[in-house]
Parts: sequence; C-alpha cells; structure tokens
Amino acid sequence: MSDPTSDDLPGGWGEALSDLAERRARARAMGGEERLAKRAAKGLLDARARVEHLLDPGSFREIGTLVGDEIPADGIITGSGLIDGRPVMVGAEDFTTLAGSIGSGSTSKRYRIAEIALAERIPLIMLLEGAGHRGGGGGGRTPTDLLIQAKCSGKVPVISGVLGPSAGHGALIIGMSDFSVMSASGAAFTAGPPVVKESLGEDITKEDLGGPSVAIPSGLIQNLAPDDGAALDVIRHYLAYFPSSAWSYPPAVHGGDQGHRTTDELLRIVPRDSRRVYDMRDVVDVVVDDGSWFEVQPGFGPAIICALAHLGGEPVAIVANQPQVLAGSIDADAADKAAHFVSVADSFHLPLVFLADNPGMLPGSASEQAGVLRAGARMFAAQTQATSPKLHMTLRKAYGFGSMVMSMVGFDNQSATFAWPGATLGAMGASAMSRATGADVDEAAMLREAELQASYRSAANLGFDEMIDPRETRNVLLDALHRALSRRQVAAEPVARIAITP
Repeated sequence: MSDPTSDDLPGGWGEALSDLAERRARARAMGGEERLAKRAAKGLLDARARVEHLLDPGSFREIGTLVGDEIPADGIITGSGLIDGRPVMVGAEDFTTLAGSIGSGSTSKRYRIAEIALAERIPLIMLLEGAGHRGGGGGGRTPTDLLIQAKCSGKVPVISGVLGPSAGHGALIIGMSDFSVMSASGAAFTAGPPVVKESLGEDITKEDLGGPSVAIPSGLIQNLAPDDGAALDVIRHYLAYFPSSAWSYPPAVHGGDQGHRTTDELLRIVPRDSRRVYDMRDVVDVVVDDGSWFEVQPGFGPAIICALAHLGGEPVAIVANQPQVLAGSIDADAADKAAHFVSVADSFHLPLVFLADNPGMLPGSASEQAGVLRAGARMFAAQTQATSPKLHMTLRKAYGFGSMVMSMVGFDNQSATFAWPGATLGAMGASAMSRATGADVDEAAMLREAELQASYRSAANLGFDEMIDPRETRNVLLDALHRALSRRQVAAEPVARIAITP
C-alpha cells in the first residue's frame, strides 16, 4: 500500500497520514542520493537493498523506521521478514548515515530485534558495516544489545554478515555468532585505523587491520564471499540446513538422490595404502545426497573438513579428516574449528557424521605452542557432550587422541560406529612405534602386522558395530541415521552444556 499524500481521505486523516508519509520518506532516504550513488558506483548495496536481497521478495516489515528523528532510522534498518518462507529478524547497519554508528536509538532497535528473535524462536541476522558507538556516553542503567544477543546463543541461529568495515561494539556480535560471512570489501576490528594510529602510533589500512586476509586466518570469520549479493546468498544457503530454533528439528527436504546406492567410487578414491593421500572432499561428494554440500570455514584449520549436507533428505553435520593437509593430523586450528562447528550443530539438533582418517593430533613444538592440547580438549568435550545422533566411520586409520576427538572410542553415545577392513588403530602408527622403541627388523614387522590386524581384533570385541565394505558406506550411514532419528519422539529443546575452560 502506498503512503497517502492527499487530503481527500475520509475522516480527516489526510494531514496526519501525509505527515507520516513524509517522515517515512526521510528515513528511507538514508544518507541521501549522493552517498547512495557513490556506493552504487563501487558495486556496493545499501542497507535497505541488502535486506531486500536477503529476504523473500516483499516480506520485509520494518521496525523502528522513525527512530532517530533527524538521523534516518538512527543508522540501522531493522525488522522481520522471511527466508524460504520462514520468519527471521534482521538488522542492517546503514553506513551512509553517520557511518552506521550506534546511538541510543539504534541500541534500542538492536536489542528489540534480538529480544523478538529469542521470544518467538526465530533466527537473528546482523548485516554489519558501521563505526561502533558515536561517543558521548550518557551513563545510567540502560541495557546494551550485547546482553540479549548473548542470550540468543544456542537458542536461535545467530548469523553475522560483514559487508564493510565493522568496528568496536557493533563487531562484537561476530564472535558470538553461530556463523559469519565476510564480503571482499568487509573488515572487522576492535578499533579502526584512526584509533590504532592515535593509541599505538601504527599506520595501517582497514584491510590490513581486519580484512579477509586477517579475519579468515584468525578464525573470526567462517566464510568469504566475493561481494554483497554472494554473501547474502551464503546466509540463505547456510540457514536452509537449520531449524528456526533449538525448540524445533532441522527441516528435511524431499526429492533428488535420497535413496540407497552403492559407493563403488570409494575404492578408486581412497588408496588402500594409508600412507598415500587423497582428497576427503571426493568422499563426501560420493556419500551425500546429490553430491551437494556446504563447507563451513574452509580457509581455517583445513586439516578438518566441516560440512553441512543432506543424507536421505535429512540435514547432517559432517566432520572429516583431510589427508591432503598434514596427512590428516589434527592441529589446533582444525580442532578449534571443529569444536565450534560441533557445538552449533548439536545446539540445533543436526546429526553428526564423523569420517576419520588421521595419524593423531599434530605433534611438535610449534603445535604445542599453538595450543593443540587445549584445542583438542575443546573438540573432545564438544563431541562427547553432543546429544544429537553421532555416526562414526573409520576409513583407514585413527590413532591416539585423534581417534577420541573423532568420536571413535566406545561408550561415547554413538548411534552407530563402522570401519573399513584393515583400518589401523592404536596409540600410534607401527613405524612411529618402531622408532620410539628401537625395534629391530623382525620386531618392526611384527608391529606392522599387529597394526594391520587391529581393526579385526577390535571387531571381534565389538569395538565397532560393524566392519563394512567401503561400497556400503552410504547405505549403512543412511540406515543408521534413519534409525537414530527415532529419538525425535520427544519435543526438541535447547542443549544444556558444561563450560569448557580455554
């Protein structure tokens, strides 16, 4: 419905509605035509265009349009809308209005959309490009939006899109988010270059301070997109695997490649010799529905692949060792990434599928200095506390603590555990054990034979539920998943977690 501009309306409403229309128009004009034109010339979407791109067409309903009086919308566009027909709450910082900075009105709007998201159990999405607080303080006992945003954690999906420079207070939600994506023009930092120059005397660009080349390797940002539109599409894609809240289960899809089929290709993809590398992505391609999946945080901790996919139409979270990186050894970054991924997936009841092929945690002084034990403990705690169905598959090897963080050991609440024939197990590999013990040639040969027979000894004692032919991989996982979903006879509820000391 268009805003009225005429006095011809019945009941004497013309003047009041014309006034409302004028006020709305000023707010919707954002920072003005000149600033908006400059953004468009750079290929950047403005805040309102970002919201329209993110949401289903015509579904946006704004909240707080008139907040800010002479400051249009007080520098942030907020409201509700639909993504694939499901309600979400969204806030988009408007950089054309006082650099998207945060005032008292915009703080109230940020708080309000998070409050609604939590109360109505729907996702919260923040699109960031702002300079942080405007300054001036004000004091007093007033709530900050960070309080309610933190309470959303583990209850509703919280997503951050960093589509320009994001500083200070506004950027703090990134680290509290379940998922974050940054465009090529994005940057995130505690304080921007002018503050860094004033405080430390350091001359630095916003790109070098917190752009993709910093935010991705640091682990702050999960995924990178080339531009605004692609980043917004990534958010829509990510949310498709998740329920609206922890009080509901992930939505299944129907159609496509969802049935049983053998995975003969795995015999070609995965060499029998455990010392030869292969790309675990090729395995995932073969096992999941339609060969289609979404990798989370590929640029950080690449020794572990974290992926969202469908198996038999059901959303699942896959945690897989990557033999192409560090021979599959798990380093601190990979363990940190997996710990976060597992916790988020479990919070929203996605079944977990572990594909193990690793020689253990990464040893060495550099690894220890990076905190591999701390990160490994976090990953172990995350997966062992998980309440969602857990399916485990050992493809070729899993040694020491590396097997435990990948949910291999018994009595760890797995719904099913499988191994391929000849999978090698133990505290460490036979060659490493030979060197460590100074074994002679005959003893080394005995250790190697014992290693090769380890999976059969384990199977003989029900160390795995079943030893399988690799060509059965998809089918046994699919059947185990369908059985495990029987636990959804009870209503979904948020997961209670024990705090893990970093």
